[in-house]
Amino acid sequence: MSDASDVTVIGEALMDIVHAPDGTRASPGGSPANVALALGRRGLRPVLVTQLADDAHGRDVTAWLERSGVAVHVAGRPPRTSTAVAHLDADGAATYDFDIAWDPAPWEAPAAPVVHTGSIASILRPGADAVEAALRAVRADAVVTFDPNVRPSLVTDADDARARVARLVALADVVKVSGEDLDWLHPGRDHRDIAREWLAAGPSLVVVTEGGDGSFAVHAAGLVEVAAQPVTVVDTVGAGDTFMAALIAGLHAPTAAEVRARIAGWTPADLAALLAHSAAAAAVTVSRPGADPPWVAELASS
Repeated sequence: MSDASDVTVIGEALMDIVHAPDGTRASPGGSPANVALALGRRGLRPVLVTQLADDAHGRDVTAWLERSGVAVHVAGRPPRTSTAVAHLDADGAATYDFDIAWDPAPWEAPAAPVVHTGSIASILRPGADAVEAALRAVRADAVVTFDPNVRPSLVTDADDARARVARLVALADVVKVSGEDLDWLHPGRDHRDIAREWLAAGPSLVVVTEGGDGSFAVHAAGLVEVAAQPVTVVDTVGAGDTFMAALIAGLHAPTAAEVRARIAGWTPADLAALLAHSAAAAAVTVSRPGADPPWVAELASS
């Protein structure tokens, strides 16, 4: 494990098996793993705290992450590496079925100014309890970022999941959430109203992505909206994770205090630029198959 890191990411890494109209492919994935991968490709030093079996899938996932500069800290070896089976429709949108367990062994979180979590790891018991405890332990010394990225097919108690998300939102400094997630978490509610309520609960920034309708942010500086970028979509796998990584990269600073000062000082123009840059990064990911976020050189030339 790296002695120094810019971001600690806590959560699942798995093998995606994607059934698309043009055939089936297998590739590494998992929302937190995708975020760590995207951060590594941007030249940051991410550490991923995760579970992986000592099997072919686990070795493939580890190699995939390490090639992009991610330090992998394995918190326990399950009997087999988890899988997610994605079914893509004609427009490239994905739905998922999972074979996953999340019960990490105790770990010592690497020191980093930013700690990120989300998706399965933040909701699926028993590991979700450990993740929540870890965030409570580090929040005084690290900026916490959170993306619920809910997988309803894995939720056995919707009320518990919604209450857990609410607690993690209150613990976080920055939250990114999709409109689709908000529809599940708060059915029938206006997304802007929910975002404002979440902001009042504790975060300094809440960002909502709305797919083809763009994204918006709520912050002490106000509400900022940015239109979607035109792109030919191959599939949406990893798009939200790429967007999340771009947000994290946009607030990068050597210490948590400096990160918080940066967030507090953002103007509406700063926020619009951050959303636009994050959307541009996600547009690269959706333009090619699977969770294949852009390298920093691709973003510089875009």
